[in-house]
Amino acid sequence: MRLLIKIMSVGFLCLFFASEASAAEELTREQILDKRMDYYIKYSTDTLPWYYLAAVDQYERNIQEVRKDLPERDGVVAVQFEDDFWVGPLNPLGDDTNLTTISYFEGQGRDGNNDGIADRQNDEDVMFTLVQYLSPQVHSEKDFEKALKRYYDKDLTVKQILTNAKIYKTYEVLNLDKRAFVLAISHNYSYRSTWGDKRGWGGRRMHEGTDLFAYSGVPVKSATYGIVETKGWNDYGGWRIGIRDVNNTYHYYAHLSGFAKGIEEGKIVEPGTVIGYVGSSGYGKKGTAGKFAPHLHYGMYKYNGRTEWAYDPFPLLQKWEREEKTRYKLNPAAR
Repeated sequence: MRLLIKIMSVGFLCLFFASEASAAEELTREQILDKRMDYYIKYSTDTLPWYYLAAVDQYERNIQEVRKDLPERDGVVAVQFEDDFWVGPLNPLGDDTNLTTISYFEGQGRDGNNDGIADRQNDEDVMFTLVQYLSPQVHSEKDFEKALKRYYDKDLTVKQILTNAKIYKTYEVLNLDKRAFVLAISHNYSYRSTWGDKRGWGGRRMHEGTDLFAYSGVPVKSATYGIVETKGWNDYGGWRIGIRDVNNTYHYYAHLSGFAKGIEEGKIVEPGTVIGYVGSSGYGKKGTAGKFAPHLHYGMYKYNGRTEWAYDPFPLLQKWEREEKTRYKLNPAAR
């Protein structure tokens, strides 16, 4: 009996200290972002600035979050390399870490932390390998774009990574989590879940977004940090704006009555930036308006490295609205 109690006590202590060690190793989001930035700066070069490396890494992180065929990498850095790239296409050892055999089979895996092996589970090795692959090809932004095209072979992927780089370069931080509600909450408005509702104009189709009803002219705001990718007329959406953020998400604002001054394609905006005004434009040739009550159609589209699809923005709109009302309650002057 004493032996059993002793064994159970030792087991408990082992579990206790293991859990304590695990908790000690957990990092806050701020600490993770700081460590991530340290890697980007450490491995950056004159032709590969930190925001290029951050842009690639963030893209990889985004697609891992929405693809079942891509496991999320266990590390501060998200970049993953396929076997053929890391160890060489003819290497019989898919998990090879030996620098000699990797080089022999023309693999790209490199040793970044000087421990004598090329380990895909090591963040230093991954970052060093990424830089060693890109550096000989990149001497300008155009070279960076060409190198991305060679590696990923998808135009939308290249566009997304370049978007990430421009946004990171502008704000010089990685923490771009802030969001804003898409309408000025000091005005009257109403909305409900309209995802999947039937639409008839232009053919039978489902509603891909949320309609927010308000008086014509109510300011429409960017929900996120991003780049204005599209601005102009669409027969379905009328005067509309499309903004792409660093999370592989395209934000679509439609049926506007007009655009805010200074909002042009390529402009970088942040949460709360007024981009246009509620209207009733669309469902016809350029300039058509008044076929329905004034409202903002807001849609969200996610890109997973292969395809882009719409998803229901209603839950996020509710969340952003609650957060914004709380902020304004604490600081009425911010209204």
